[in-house]
Order: sequence, then C-alpha cells, then structure tokens
Amino acid sequence: MDEVVAAVAQGPPILPPTPAGLESLYSLCRKIYPDQVNPLQVTALLKFWLGGPDPLDYISMYANPGVPHENIPPHWHYISFGLSDLHGDGRVHDVSCPEGISGFGFELTFRLKREAGETAPPTWPATLMQSLAKYVFQSGNTLCPGDHVSWHCALDNSESRIQHMLMTTDPQLRSTKTPFGNVEFVQIVGVCADEMRAAQQWNGAGILDMIGKITDGGQWHITDMRRGESIFELDASAHEEVEQGFESQGSNLSGVSARCSWSDQDFTKSKKLFETDNEPATDHHLQQKANFLIRSSNFDNKTPPPNESTELQFVKKFDGIHLIFNLEAGNLLPFAIRGRVKHGRHFTFKSIINDIAITLVAPSVTGTMVDSENPYVAKGPWLHVLIPDDLAQDMAVTFQVLTKPESLVLPKTFTWPEKKLSITIVADNV
Repeated sequence: MDEVVAAVAQGPPILPPTPAGLESLYSLCRKIYPDQVNPLQVTALLKFWLGGPDPLDYISMYANPGVPHENIPPHWHYISFGLSDLHGDGRVHDVSCPEGISGFGFELTFRLKREAGETAPPTWPATLMQSLAKYVFQSGNTLCPGDHVSWHCALDNSESRIQHMLMTTDPQLRSTKTPFGNVEFVQIVGVCADEMRAAQQWNGAGILDMIGKITDGGQWHITDMRRGESIFELDASAHEEVEQGFESQGSNLSGVSARCSWSDQDFTKSKKLFETDNEPATDHHLQQKANFLIRSSNFDNKTPPPNESTELQFVKKFDGIHLIFNLEAGNLLPFAIRGRVKHGRHFTFKSIINDIAITLVAPSVTGTMVDSENPYVAKGPWLHVLIPDDLAQDMAVTFQVLTKPESLVLPKTFTWPEKKLSITIVADNV
C-alpha cells in the first residue's frame, strides 16, 4: 500500500483544467492551425488579477503559410487572450451571460510578413498588443474595426515608415461565441503617416481596401515593416480616389481622444484675445502628452449619448465660448468641419486627462442641447457647440492653414467675434 502511495506522489503533477473561455478561443485557433496545437506563446509571468502589469494572459504566435495565388504572403499570426473573459468568475471582467459580450468583447490579432529565412516570430508585436490592451483597461475604450491608432514611431522601434495603425476584422477568426459571451477578433494593420491621415480624412475601411489592392499585403492586410512606399507613392490615382470619397461621403471619423478644454468667454471684456494670433494661452487641463488613440465610429446624424455621470449634471448655457486644442487635435479640425459638420454630422473631442468633451454639431443633428438661440450649452463637462452653415463654410476655409502645421506659430487663436467664439491651438508639448 505504501508503495502505491509513493508511486502516485512521484507521478506528474495534475494541471488545472484550461478555463472555459480560454479553451473556447484555443479551439477556434486549432481549427485554423490544426498542425500547431502548441504554438509559441508570450505569457504574462504575473497575471493581471494578481497585480501584474500586463492585461493579456497570453499571446500565441502561429506560422501562417499565406495564400500565394491571392497575393497573401507567408506571415506570423499573433492572437491575444485576455481582453475577453477567459475565466468567467469575475477575477478580471464582470461576469456576463453567454448572449452578451465577453469582457471587452474582443481580442487583438496582428499579421506580420515573414522574412526569408526567418525561423521564429519576432516578439515585439506582443509588446505592442500589451500596450494597446493597457490603454483599453485603463480607459475603458474598446477598439473596433475602422478605428485609428496614431503611434508616431515605428511599431518595432526601427527606422520603418510603418508608424501608425488601423483596425479591421481578422479575415480568418472574425468572431466566436464562448461560454462567457461573444468575442470579435480585431486585427491591427500597420500603416504609413499619410495613409493614417487619409483614413482620418475619409474612412479606415476605404483606405484598407486600397492598401489591400495596391501593396503586397493582400486583402488579409499583412503588415510589412520593410514597406518603404505608401499607397500614394505606389499609385498616382490614390489621392484622387480618397478626395472623391471624402467629398461625396464625408468622414467616418466622429471623435478623437485628445488634449482639449473649454471655458466660457465674456467677449465684452476679452478684446485683447482677438488682436493677435499669438497671444499666449495656458490651461490646467493641458498637462500631458497627447494620447495615441484616434477612434472612429459613425453615429449618422445623432450625437452619442453622454455617460451616466453626465446625465444627472447641471445644464448651463453660455453667451460666448473659448475652445483650446493641442496641435494634433487641431490638425483634425479641417476634417471635422469639411468631413462631418458640412455633411450634417457631429464630431467629438474627448479629453484624455478628465471627463471634458467638446462636440461640434451641425444644425441638422438631432438629440443635441443646442439651437440657434443657444449655440453653446454644457451638461457638466460635456459641451455642445453649434456650427451653423455660414460658420462651417468660413471655418472650412480658415482651417486650411492647419493642414500645414509646420508653418504655424503657436499658440494660434482663431476668432469669430460675431459668433462669440474663439479657438486656440497650442503646441503638443505645452
């Protein structure tokens, strides 16, 4: 009897079962990669629910052969586990029903072109995915297909021109249902700076479609960190296609996270503000570096609902208003006016520092707090600014200087005394 006990004690340890949510995602991956049951994996040493810094429990890395006859090259396929609810016991995410969304409702993926002779996947994409996951956990903002992420440096910290990201649906994984809710797979696509600007001006889906046709990444949107030319350098007609789409459809970018603030303005006592473009401007809200997330969604002609804390806050009307934006946010004002307001839509700037939000709205937008008699109305920290047609037309012309930020002397103030409105653009590092 003692020998039997000893034999059991010396046997292999009994591992706990794989959490049901994680097993559901693993099963989906095994259907796509049946020959890679145990892929290379980056693992958080100290799990997030135990106080670790990395929200993603695991990032699996698969070798994908691509589809050569469809112009889809061999690549590494990275898949995250942790933005959705893997455990279903409340340790990370609120427990949800199977018919709801699991955790944040999505996982991230990334497809990196495999270099000739490369036998193991680079691990830097895992670091990139953890950084995005940290933003989601800290802000509560999810990432969706069509979103934009401005990064401002090479994704792999090299000299690459691929310095920003667009989001799309993973072409193989798409979405799945787990015991703890539904999960979508949102794929990161690395893009150049001018491709990013075009996506902001028009829409991410349109630019991704052009990238898939023009570059070697194909319609699976394989990121090639060695790609040295943008779609506009590869195809002379690309600029015209974007401009035509922008003019006919407007922009799908309906809001950004940025450094911004607003204050009421007494125009009878503030004439000096309108005498110079370079009057110094300071604001206690503008203290941190601009956030990297550029978020797009199309709410058509209705403003997005305020958060719960704003619902109960006091509504106040202002005679005049002063808006302040950092340069990165200010660069989007031409798109906000030409691509959104002039098409009867709205555009929102959400502060990355606090709950302040500024929504520019066209007269045709419904569900707003403003009208022609009260063009500036705030509910708590959320301000609505009505932009009538005549002002939108003037802004569309005036803001063209913001498309060449290198020529600006900051801070720069734009004023419309008859509208009792001023807008100041400050440097990103203020």
